[in-house]
Amino acid sequence: MEIQGYLFPDELCYDRNHSWGRVEGDIVTVGLNDFAQKLAKDFVSVDLPFEGKSVTQGKAIASVESGKWVGRIYAIVSGEVVEINEELEDEPTLLNTDPYGEGWVLKIRMDDPNELANLLRGEEVAGWLEEEIAKHAK
Repeated sequence: MEIQGYLFPDELCYDRNHSWGRVEGDIVTVGLNDFAQKLAKDFVSVDLPFEGKSVTQGKAIASVESGKWVGRIYAIVSGEVVEINEELEDEPTLLNTDPYGEGWVLKIRMDDPNELANLLRGEEVAGWLEEEIAKHAK
């Protein structure tokens, strides 16, 4: 779906910390959403966790920096980091050019699929994003 010029693919789930998740079995691929990457502008660095690290839903697990912004990426589910996108270390702008594809950040083997119920989908995303757009327009 497109919301005020921002792309939010319907097949993904989203958290309120501007991360998205693609669920494939017990693996959840995580990245930054289109609104976050456009707000931050061009990313200059990404600090990723180590594979094997245990993470908790809603807790910071990585950091990103653009010329005007330093932010965190939060765990969309609890579990173990099973893969990181090492390409981001050399090409952090992949977060900008392809946030839902080559710009993925990491993959988590989730502990509890019930945590997916805490994430936004469909019309919930639209309502939340409109509030975020209004907040950042001030």
